[in-house]
Amino acid sequence: MATRTIWKGAITFGLVHIPVGLHTATTESGVDFDWLDRRSMDPVGYKRINKRTGKEIESKDIVKGVEYEDGQYVIISSDEIAAAYPRTTQTIEIQQFVEAAEVSFVYLERPYYVAPINKGQKVYALLRDTLVKSGKIGIAKVVIQTKQHLAALIPMGDALVLNLMRWGDDVKSVEDLDLPKAGAKSMSPSAAELKMAKMLVDEMSAQWDPADYQDEFKAAIMGLVEKKVKAGKTETVVEPQEEAPAYADNVIDLTELLQRSLRGGESKGRAKPAKKAAPRSSAVKKAPAKKAAKSARQAKKAA
Repeated sequence: MATRTIWKGAITFGLVHIPVGLHTATTESGVDFDWLDRRSMDPVGYKRINKRTGKEIESKDIVKGVEYEDGQYVIISSDEIAAAYPRTTQTIEIQQFVEAAEVSFVYLERPYYVAPINKGQKVYALLRDTLVKSGKIGIAKVVIQTKQHLAALIPMGDALVLNLMRWGDDVKSVEDLDLPKAGAKSMSPSAAELKMAKMLVDEMSAQWDPADYQDEFKAAIMGLVEKKVKAGKTETVVEPQEEAPAYADNVIDLTELLQRSLRGGESKGRAKPAKKAAPRSSAVKKAPAKKAAKSARQAKKAA
């Protein structure tokens, strides 16, 4: 089944622009329990509660503060927050290319499939195949829904995957952990121990197949749900309607600029803003923003 395009823009490095769209690459596999009022089967939402008084307060009385010391806050206004938001550029701006083996899995957070649009297939394939042959991945910055992300652009078969990453200061150091030092004589296993351990690893080795691994808790709960449905033990819940978000849908077709950049355009150093193409060779397509259903559950799982 085709997936919805959640973001449209371009991969950029040097003068090269590759028009692309992002598609979700994962689904939530856990069991999503909704809160319901057992007396009326109405959905239960989240209230704004004053933690000291226990009373509900109105939105207009809520301000946002940042704690800089224990119990000490700085209040930041909505205008100040808006001014600090990263500028939406609709670009996956590659900062540099690095060896794939240098990036630890601990930094990877959420994957998206990247697909070419607006006749960008050929340049897309060129970048993908170049990354495969060089053993490198692209480290990029991208803004999605007003939030800036660090990301890794990784080739995977026929596709390029944009994997959002944790920022460097979001990953804790292992220095405080009591870990055995690599190469320390007191921790070095004997030759016999290494041999037996390797034999065990070899015995348990197999070809990786993600289909071999299932969420057993989800299977048990959904089995129970199916059993109760067949027994007629169900309740009807009416969800209130909510407004949907809109995704930017402006994409610049820069195919000719791509070809010219590959023939001799500058591409040294970090990515630079592309020059505007002549009206004859480029076109800006504008489409009305599409509405999609948005619930409290989706907001919680948003990227």
